[in-house]
Amino acid sequence: MANTFFKFKQFTVHQEHCAMKVCTDACIQGAFTARYLADNEITAPAILDLGAGTGLLSLMLAQQVDGVITAVELDASAALQAMQNFDDSPWAHRLTLTKQDIRKMDGAVKYDFIISNPPFYEHALKSGHAGKDLAMHATNLSYQELITAADQQLAVSGELSVLLPYTVFEGFRELALAAGLHLKQVLYIRQSVSHGFFRTVGIFSRKPGNTVVTELSVHDAGGVYTPGFVELLQPYYLYL
Repeated sequence: MANTFFKFKQFTVHQEHCAMKVCTDACIQGAFTARYLADNEITAPAILDLGAGTGLLSLMLAQQVDGVITAVELDASAALQAMQNFDDSPWAHRLTLTKQDIRKMDGAVKYDFIISNPPFYEHALKSGHAGKDLAMHATNLSYQELITAADQQLAVSGELSVLLPYTVFEGFRELALAAGLHLKQVLYIRQSVSHGFFRTVGIFSRKPGNTVVTELSVHDAGGVYTPGFVELLQPYYLYL
């Protein structure tokens, strides 16, 4: 049985009411995105987390980046859990949770940065677990709908961070490009140095330019965290 909570250095994510639990690849996305914003001195006073789940990504960004973060989650149980995690964190005054369908947001408020860990398996078989299916499969939200929603909410100079399976990322990239969103930075992730890529974090911008490509292996050949992984997650993981 999965743990009912995941404790980080500066906050705790309770997850007993969420179908999708804290996972390594989502932690990588949060850490990579926070570092990207800090390293490039990008000021994002208004941040949107689309499909917040437990609120993990919002909390990771709040720890490292100044700015007000609005998280949107459709599932009632997950929304309540994320709200409680926000309230228990040191940044409760900068975190807001809205229970809403992102496809119905009117776009009246524009955001400087959007982060999303969207439903993964648009055409894959379902697990048979209803809550997990809704969280993991794009049965209610297609990648095109996600791009459309992000495009509508994003400021003219805004950027978007997404986490996707490696095998579908290029298709998503083409859809994003058609919407005028250009891949600015990409991180290809391996489970270990002996595995192929299995996840991709992409950061998209409305401004065309060269794509910065980086790679990360979680484990080395001996099953130990790689120096790159340790350096990236050290601000968050308790025992790094």
